[in-house]
Order: sequence, then structure tokens, then C-alpha cells
Amino acid sequence: MSLSLRDPWKNIKKTSLIQVTPRLYAKLETENPTGSIKDRPIQYIVSRALASGDINSETTLVEASSGNTGISLCAIGASLGLRVKIMMPVNMSEERKVMMASFGAKVLDAPPSDFAAAIKMRNDSVFWEPNHWSPMQFENPQNIACHRDTTAVEIYDQTSTSSTISAFFSGAGTGGTIMGFRERSVLIGSSTKCMLVVPAEPPEIHGIQGIGDGDDYLVKRSLLDGVHPISTRDAINRSREFARSRGLLVGISSGANLLAAEKYIRDVNPPGIVVTILCDRGERYLSSK
Repeated sequence: MSLSLRDPWKNIKKTSLIQVTPRLYAKLETENPTGSIKDRPIQYIVSRALASGDINSETTLVEASSGNTGISLCAIGASLGLRVKIMMPVNMSEERKVMMASFGAKVLDAPPSDFAAAIKMRNDSVFWEPNHWSPMQFENPQNIACHRDTTAVEIYDQTSTSSTISAFFSGAGTGGTIMGFRERSVLIGSSTKCMLVVPAEPPEIHGIQGIGDGDDYLVKRSLLDGVHPISTRDAINRSREFARSRGLLVGISSGANLLAAEKYIRDVNPPGIVVTILCDRGERYLSSK
């Protein structure tokens, strides 16, 4: 039996670019089907696996995730009528686990903050269990290609009539977003600086879920223009302030992105605008605040 994606998973529609301050704009990825930027690479990778026949009606979808990719895979798996297993460190937010279970998925606990263990669990499942398939988000170059061909194209199109983009700020879970944006910038000959937002604390103790998961994965720091550490407490406080001032409840990594970009504008006073990412909705972090 052939499988095909249903709306809204056939195509991820263009998300809004909102103005935060006169010089700061943010891509509102909360508008995606499950409310996070991870819907983009999951739709991109899964649609290609369906076309190639790598996924069929008997396939079980599996992935290691801190949450958002897992939620996206659970949702697209439900739309296809497929089983889904997610390997996730046990200390990730309860809201994320509940969301995955709501789509009928099975969540398997890895040790706290141990993404290497979660990835090993995923790899063992794909290798040993029949007809188990994974998008392999931490290693898959299609993750970068997705953001190069969609997210970055949208951003440049949405700012084409305004000032030049001086800098782009993004945290990295897998690194697909920032490396995809950089690839698009190189392709079009843009001088936009690509800035990596990272937790100020070590991986085992920071609380900015979704970025800084213990390895750079797809990120190549030597190709980027700067690294900007933000503390967990400051990121949480900024996301709270944003909810109360803008009426948009966004996640903790979005707070980190906003802070890093705002500090850059204050300290550097770049000639053009700065763009960042509002990665996901904040409901999935309420117990973390």
C-alpha cells in the first residue's frame, strides 16, 4: 500500500517574519503544524523517504530527540498511520512527552541529558529491529538542505524590500537551521553574519532545551561568524517578558535568540537589520519555568 502525506503535512506553508524592534525581526516558526521549526526538516526528509520507498505501510519511525523533532515525527507518523518511537533523555519537559503520547507514540527514556545514549538507542533500533527507519536528524545533510531551500529563502524574500540583513542569530539543536541559512547566504553572495547562540552553562546542567545538546552535530563553527552564550535564567526571563509584552508564548531557546540578537544590536550597532528565530511555542516548557 502506498502512503501519501495529508494536509497540513503535504507542504509546510511560509511562516511570518515579525518586527520585534525597529532593527530586529524574528521568524515565527510557531505557525508550523505542531508549533515548532522542526516540522520543516521532518516534512522535508519524510516526504523524500516516502517517494524513494524507504518508508512503507509497515515502517516504524524512530528518532532520538530532546522534544520538538520527536513531536513533529509523532504527528507526521500519525498522519500516515505509522508507529513511532522516540528516544529522549528522561529529564526533558513533561509537556513534550504528553504531546508525543497524544499522537499515539511510544517514548523511551534515555539517561538524564544524555543525548549520546538516546542516539545509540535509536541506532540500535534501526539496525536490529525490522523495518525501523529514522530521519537521522543529527547526521542527515537533508536537515541543512531543508533550511537552505525553505527557511532561508523565505527570510531573504521577506526582507528583500527592507534593509540588508547584517546578522542572523540561531541556536542549534542539530545545527540544520544555522548551517542551512549560511549555505543560502553563500549561494546568493550575501554578507550576512551567521551567529550561533549557545547556553552559557555546560550541557549537563543548562536548561535551554533544544539547543546545546552536548555536541555540535551538523554545526561547523569555523564557518560561522560568532558564538554568543546566554544563561538559562536570562533566556527564561526573556521568553516570559516577550509573552507579556507581545502576547506570544515562545520557548526558552527563543528567549535566548532574542537576547543574543538584542545585545548584538546594542553593542555593535550594525548598519542593517538583524534576524532571528522564534523556534517553538512555550506551552511545552511551562513546567520548566
